[in-house]
Amino acid sequence: MAEIEIKTAPFDARFPNTNQSKHCWQAYGDYFKCIDARGEEFEPCQQFKRTFMSICPDSWVSKWDEQREEGTLPFKVTV
Repeated sequence: MAEIEIKTAPFDARFPNTNQSKHCWQAYGDYFKCIDARGEEFEPCQQFKRTFMSICPDSWVSKWDEQREEGTLPFKVTV
């Protein structure tokens, strides 16, 4: 049987408190800014994706994805 490695978002000194809401939306925005600037294949962008996928509630990500597609996202995710 293959060994499964489970990881969570690494510590980020900008978000020292236990409430990770800001860390969540910041990582989400940083991911889309990164792929806008460097492309989806740029490996460092994937760290932002792993972070928001591990700490953001799925319902938030779904809502933000819809808003991003509609152009109504309340925060900027492009460079």
